[in-house]
Amino acid sequence: MTRILPILIFPEPRLRGRAKPVIDFNPSLDELVATLLKTMYAAPGIGLAATQVGIMQRVAVVDLGEESGMDKPLILINPEITWRSTETSSYEEGCLSLPDFYEPVSRPQAIKLRNQTSKGESRTLNAEGLLATCIQHEMDHLDGVLFIDYLTPLKRNMIERKLRKQKRLAETL
Repeated sequence: MTRILPILIFPEPRLRGRAKPVIDFNPSLDELVATLLKTMYAAPGIGLAATQVGIMQRVAVVDLGEESGMDKPLILINPEITWRSTETSSYEEGCLSLPDFYEPVSRPQAIKLRNQTSKGESRTLNAEGLLATCIQHEMDHLDGVLFIDYLTPLKRNMIERKLRKQKRLAETL
């Protein structure tokens, strides 16, 4: 049965871990994808990597919604960027693992991606704009990188201090 998993919140050390490639394409992978989608929608969010729920596999999901032209969620298994544009775009990014913090991040405006389906079949995808940004954000999670790593040291340290303080306060309750 598909369930909602707790999302890890920074400074949880597992968020800095590197996910391992998926090698077993079996029904448990479909269950993981369904669980990630249910957890993402409940949060609510537009993307979620398996590492954000403590599962160290290279799996992520993205859904920008129907208004973006996406007719179904994007499932990324073992994603690999094969090309990045030199042109960049900046979006205000947030993260379910860094709640209530939003900062502009500049990333390549367009990417080409190779990944696999839940059956292990290889596929390619071209993405640009917000979709490219979301894919790059989720792929960063699979490598232990957070959007705050793209900020100035001053902004990053400020956010990290606030989140550590929130965690300490929550632990005392």
